[in-house]
Amino acid sequence: MMLTEQDNKADQNPVDAAMAWHGGDPRATIEALLQDRIWLQEQLAIAKACMGKGYTRGWMPGAEFEQ
Repeated sequence: MMLTEQDNKADQNPVDAAMAWHGGDPRATIEALLQDRIWLQEQLAIAKACMGKGYTRGWMPGAEFEQ
């Protein structure tokens, strides 16, 4: 597969790269990002539940923008 100038530009901008990954479909891009956010929140909750405060000296993981 040959890289085009457009492919190189998409690699420089994460928004363009995400859009290119989903064939330029903004709705699919947003849906995928929202699903990724949900998965990451679940992983953070699992990590938080598994970590003891003594192990981390009181620090607990948390998202800056929890809802």
